[in-house]
Amino acid sequence: MGYSVWPSGRLHLPELDDIAAASAAKAAMAEHAGWYKPDASSSDDRLVDMACEARASITRDGDWIEFDHDDEGDPKWSLQAIAFYVAIAPFVRSGVLHFEGEDGARWSYIYAGGQMSQQGWCGWDGSVEPFGQYVDLPSQVRSTSE
Repeated sequence: MGYSVWPSGRLHLPELDDIAAASAAKAAMAEHAGWYKPDASSSDDRLVDMACEARASITRDGDWIEFDHDDEGDPKWSLQAIAFYVAIAPFVRSGVLHFEGEDGARWSYIYAGGQMSQQGWCGWDGSVEPFGQYVDLPSQVRSTSE
């Protein structure tokens, strides 16, 4: 059970900041209940090692990281997944990540200058911002964001 997502996009996150970004993501994810329980012995020191936690396939290309569908894992959305994407924002210089939910909902995380914002309506929790409250959008507005 759970809400499946299919991410795609590319972020400019310098390779020198990779370990710090992964550390921030682990700490943020630990603050939310879920299946991911980081510990000192875990081998997820870099963002590419945290692909499962991001509910994505992650590859590094120099100072860019690319996100794609996780065809082999279990890409279920959660508060921990949101925490991952929010926590890496201070390390990201620019980029956009798009998400498509199992119900066809579409939303994006836009990164610029160490900040992240959400565009669109998240099908998992019905919010229009990360960790936001449910927003009951009129069906014609929801269909344009899906």
